[in-house]
Amino acid sequence: MTPAAGNNFDISRFSKKYMMEIILFFITLTLVFSAPGFFSLGNILNVFRNVALAGVISFGMTMTIIGGEIDLSVGSAIALSAVLTASVTGALAKAGILPMNQAVIIGMIVAVLVGLCIGYIIGFIRTRFNIPTFIITLAMLNVIYGSSALISKGFPVTTLPDWYNWIGAGQLFGFFPVPALWLLIAFAVAFVIMNLTRFGREVYAVGGNPESARLSGINVTKVKIIIMVGVQVMAACSGIILSAQVMSGSSTFGRGYEMDVISAVIIGGTSLFGGIGKVWGTMIGIVFLGVINNGMTLFGVGDFEKYIVRGLLILFAVLLNTIQVQSLQKAKLSK
Repeated sequence: MTPAAGNNFDISRFSKKYMMEIILFFITLTLVFSAPGFFSLGNILNVFRNVALAGVISFGMTMTIIGGEIDLSVGSAIALSAVLTASVTGALAKAGILPMNQAVIIGMIVAVLVGLCIGYIIGFIRTRFNIPTFIITLAMLNVIYGSSALISKGFPVTTLPDWYNWIGAGQLFGFFPVPALWLLIAFAVAFVIMNLTRFGREVYAVGGNPESARLSGINVTKVKIIIMVGVQVMAACSGIILSAQVMSGSSTFGRGYEMDVISAVIIGGTSLFGGIGKVWGTMIGIVFLGVINNGMTLFGVGDFEKYIVRGLLILFAVLLNTIQVQSLQKAKLSK
């Protein structure tokens, strides 16, 4: 093999492996020279602030989809978490059990525990009755939204202390948005789990072939329940962040977030068939959507047009992902 041939092979493999990174680079480069104000520290941090809520959930959704499942109820889980945090805080404070500054901590814990329980219920139904999670979570989407509306009686709940706003709208060092910090923490946790732990390897195995994973001694039921719990806990955390941003909890929160979350995961290269994907790819997908949305805003693109662009991006990502998977399978067969 000549050096030139070796270089061509390396370039081809590199471009296939890092296709979305390359596309993101050129889109960003285009916006730097064409969109006024795009390449400024304030705007870049604004991009990360805007994608933080969906991004936190996206890492949980990445593990779920790699494991061969999906959760369509994460948007409603955001609403329930926000309502529970505010409602529990108000109830404890009004009853004189705890001052509001301390009661909100109990409210956050309750919200996360409820999310954990919902995830367990979904995982249990999936593994016990073999009902697809697409159907289970579609039903739970309505159940959870209805529950949040009943708890809040259809009105925003605003019983939250002033310091709580820092969680969703604060700044570190006077310029770094706190929501972006939660995004980075969620990324680090998911990256370590999926790349450096035995459980992460089990998730890939279960998503690739559940029967082979079972025969290899992996507890498939446990893995599926844990990944469903994980994405619901992430959604509960996102609901807490959102309620802190606007200082209220409402049953209208989170609508449509499931599409943003799944879009980021798919654009990042995770296969909807399970077993294939990476946490870093999801981060690229999150930033990709954030950059596109920010660029369209700077150019004055309307909300309706944004829906069209987002839909086309999802279709393009799915097609690209399918082509890459088929290419990988052909390469394995040729060997």
